[in-house]
Amino acid sequence: MRQPVKRHDQHQLLYTPEERKRRDETPWTLVQGILAPLQFLVFLVSLVLVIRYLTTGAGEMAATVSVVIKTLILYLIMITGSIWEKVVFGKYLFARAFFWEDVFSMLVLALHTAYLVAVFGGFMEVRGQLLLALAAYAAYVINATQFILKLRAARLSAQRLDAEQAAATGVAE
Repeated sequence: MRQPVKRHDQHQLLYTPEERKRRDETPWTLVQGILAPLQFLVFLVSLVLVIRYLTTGAGEMAATVSVVIKTLILYLIMITGSIWEKVVFGKYLFARAFFWEDVFSMLVLALHTAYLVAVFGGFMEVRGQLLLALAAYAAYVINATQFILKLRAARLSAQRLDAEQAAATGVAE
């Protein structure tokens, strides 16, 4: 029985060769590579402070400030990420490669922004504000997972494609 020929449709790959080249050449890739783990670290510290306040009542100011800092870093990574997306894909948001991640990012932004409105507008008690922050954090974790899984799949797909191309041309890896 004849095996089907493997074909790589450009739509299956996260990046076209041109997009991959732009991704590798833009300094915004490095910026995203620095901001993403920084944001995650700030998130972890803030999460501990928020849970500490919610369980013990201690550290209200630290918890509040940590969520504000986390939100500001989120805004920064979203702005720089939009610039990166424009450079690589030609669109500031909702490029085909990251469409659903960008859609969910809007929810993450909305929840974080609602938190800031609640804090600076004096809406809700502190406990309610920090529960809202936890909802924003849950959305952030889902969104970060989306991006990690997408980038991992893209890396594996690119490695397979490179290996297949090397095998087809007789070049050893």
